[in-house]
Amino acid sequence: MFVLSNATILHADADSFFAAVEQRDDPRLRGRPVLVGGWVVLAASYEAKVHGIETPMGVGRARRLCPDAVVVEPRMSDYAQASRELFRVFEDTTPLVEGLSIDEAFLDVRGMERAFGSPAEIAARLRSEVRERVGLPITIGIARTKFLAKVASGVAKPDGLLLVPPQGELDFLHPLPVERLWGVGPATARRLHDIGVDTVGQVAAFGEATLVSVLGRAWGRHLHALAHNRDPRPVQPRRRRGSIGAQRALGRSRKSLEDVDAALIGLVDRVAHRMRRACRTGRTVVLRLRFGDFTRATRSHTLAYETDDTQTILAVARGLLAAATPLIERRGITLVGVAVGNLGDDGNVQLPLPFDRRSDGALDAALDEVRSRFGTGAVTRAVLLGRRSGVEMPLLPD
Repeated sequence: MFVLSNATILHADADSFFAAVEQRDDPRLRGRPVLVGGWVVLAASYEAKVHGIETPMGVGRARRLCPDAVVVEPRMSDYAQASRELFRVFEDTTPLVEGLSIDEAFLDVRGMERAFGSPAEIAARLRSEVRERVGLPITIGIARTKFLAKVASGVAKPDGLLLVPPQGELDFLHPLPVERLWGVGPATARRLHDIGVDTVGQVAAFGEATLVSVLGRAWGRHLHALAHNRDPRPVQPRRRRGSIGAQRALGRSRKSLEDVDAALIGLVDRVAHRMRRACRTGRTVVLRLRFGDFTRATRSHTLAYETDDTQTILAVARGLLAAATPLIERRGITLVGVAVGNLGDDGNVQLPLPFDRRSDGALDAALDEVRSRFGTGAVTRAVLLGRRSGVEMPLLPD
């Protein structure tokens, strides 16, 4: 089992990344509440967050909470460039960098003390380098485990630095609310609160068997381990994605099923293209929906074979969408997302299928060729002509 004896894992997380880039690039926005988005808040500056604004809150509601907020349209290419600059600083600090998203990463600095100082000194220098070279604030947590380093950075935000020494891990962790445990969302938190569990220490005090009976085997064991800071995962440089996905916000206005299907086609086209470009195939198609009342639903189907074929993935996604149609008609829909998981590493492997998997293969190949030469926006499917493609979030490489 991989467990460090010293606190040498850093979790570095840029603060309110999109909003911070806007404030960096426009001096008039500095010190002001900034919202990035159109109809929904994609990011909010800390000056806006103090008013209770969260993502993905509607911009209308956010403006009622903070009438002085400045709303700016997202500039995804600028955020992607800032991310590249940020990761260059990370990789100049240590070769052991594991990206989590475009604005956060784990860094392992073990063995660097003699040449570069203690982990805390390295982290302080990293924060200074990011500020100087990228122009952005960043928060860093330092601990023995990836989980606790991420918790530490969350507690230290914004623009902070927090080291959790090995001898003080549980004293730091146990008073925190259960929402600090990695993976605990509103639904799991409610179930824990219902049984009188409000802090991480109370989770730790529960026996694993009790947690399993309440949350199920996987989640019960997972949370019991985290509550005792048992997290043996090493920092994995250039770790490949477990899934490839995309999502699109649809707005608050009522959408027809035809509109939703068109958005789904665009998303599947984007996901399948990324899979082929990365030489990945997958088996599990996942559909994610957010409804007009901000509730969510996830549906998935696992195939008996791996595929990177647009038409196959679309057929499965459409089937999942059809099953959710009653919910959409009753609640409305504001977001649709598609992901393909259980990824393999060879997009050229073709397995025998019960139907013509390569029905769209020639079109896929033609689209891929044009996009590789002229960019992803150079060609699109006819059904998407005249329709807004929505905001495409910048991502780490697949």
